[in-house]
Amino acid sequence: MSGITYSTEHGRMCPRCEQPIASCSCGSHEAAPEGDGVVRVSRSTKGRKGAGVTLITGVPLAPTALAKLGKELKKACGSGGTVKDATIEVQGDHRDKIVTLLESRGYTVRRAGG
Repeated sequence: MSGITYSTEHGRMCPRCEQPIASCSCGSHEAAPEGDGVVRVSRSTKGRKGAGVTLITGVPLAPTALAKLGKELKKACGSGGTVKDATIEVQGDHRDKIVTLLESRGYTVRRAGG
C-alpha cells in the first residue's frame, strides 16, 4: 500500500484498495451513520422559495444503500428529489405515503415538525 489518501486527479482515495472513493470496490469507507434508530419524516420550505420538500433523516444505512432507498421512495411518490448529507429529499408533500412505505420496511418512523 502506498498510503495515498488524496489525488489531485481523482480526489479522495480508498486506503484499502487505492482506488478513487467513487469507484471503490472494497466498501471499506462506507459505514452506516449512528443515531437513535428513529427515522424522522418532515416537510420543509426553508431556502426553497416556498416550494415544499419532504425530508427523511436518521435512516441507518450506508451512503450507497441510502441513495438506493432514496431512488425507490422518489419512484413510489412519482416525484424528483435528491440525497444529501444522509438526508433524503423528495419534492412535494409525501409524508403520509413515505411513513407508510418506511414502516412496511421495518423502520421506526416518526413525523417530525408541524
